[in-house]
Amino acid sequence: MLHLTDPAGGAAVPLRRASRPRRRSALRSRSAPYFFSAPAMLLYLGFTIIPLGYAFGSSFFAQRLTGGGILGTKETIFVWFENYAKVFADASLLAGLGRLSIYGIIAVPLTLGLALVFALLLDAQGTRFTRFGRTAIFIPYAVPGVVAALMWGFMYLPSTSPFSYVTESLGLGSIPFLEPEGLYGSIANITIWGGIGFNMLVIYTALRSIPSELVEAARIDGATETQIALHVKIPLVGPALILTAIFSLLGALQLYGEPAMLMPLTNSISTTWAPLMSIYRDAFILDNLSSAAASSMILAFGTAAISLLVLAIVRRMNRRGLA
Repeated sequence: MLHLTDPAGGAAVPLRRASRPRRRSALRSRSAPYFFSAPAMLLYLGFTIIPLGYAFGSSFFAQRLTGGGILGTKETIFVWFENYAKVFADASLLAGLGRLSIYGIIAVPLTLGLALVFALLLDAQGTRFTRFGRTAIFIPYAVPGVVAALMWGFMYLPSTSPFSYVTESLGLGSIPFLEPEGLYGSIANITIWGGIGFNMLVIYTALRSIPSELVEAARIDGATETQIALHVKIPLVGPALILTAIFSLLGALQLYGEPAMLMPLTNSISTTWAPLMSIYRDAFILDNLSSAAASSMILAFGTAAISLLVLAIVRRMNRRGLA
């Protein structure tokens, strides 16, 4: 124990060092965030960063047959950007990107628009059965994508479709759900049906956080529910709309399960209908892991670039609005 002498000549005042329990508690409080986030960071490192780095490294290698003849052996050699050049020259992959763009133009706006409408309806004054409405809209999101695709696939088949049964009974013929003219809408319908619930819940949560004083002030001024929704609620839930837009865009770029499940039911879907289907074909059917890795990296960088572009556009719009 240390002592501090009083300058006036008084008795020495004892100074106590910080106790070890206090130091330990302070150390625990500082390390607690890292301790709780460690599992998530390890999972992210093991299932995202490491596979991404492995795919990036594999995209610069290729297997070549050396020795010639029947006794030739395969060797892995460094080929620089040869795999990337082949990917950009692959007409089937470029065609898949075009189909993906058409699908995204249909699915993303409708998913966000319907989610916003449902969230506003549930948040409107006088709406009844809000709990039941939230549950009913959210339930499709809880259905696995594979199950949803199979369920809708049988509802699209002319022999089992209740929709085609009604139209055929009226003499209008069957609906071409799985034909080229209706295929984009059919696939988009599956993702819209399953994605509205999650986006609606995010937007509805943001709506519930709006101060009630603002809404009441608008009602006192004579604003209708539609005017309140357009001029008060929607501007205040902008961050939630941006978040759901990015989620929907990323989901559209990762389209795979729906066309893959519908492929056995129609001849309109090939193994290269979507970019991820082409990557799966190269990796597991053609056994060309290098080409699949290069395609995966191009899709990953393209997804990141589109996300950053959307964020930049939104930020510029917000700055102009504030100005």
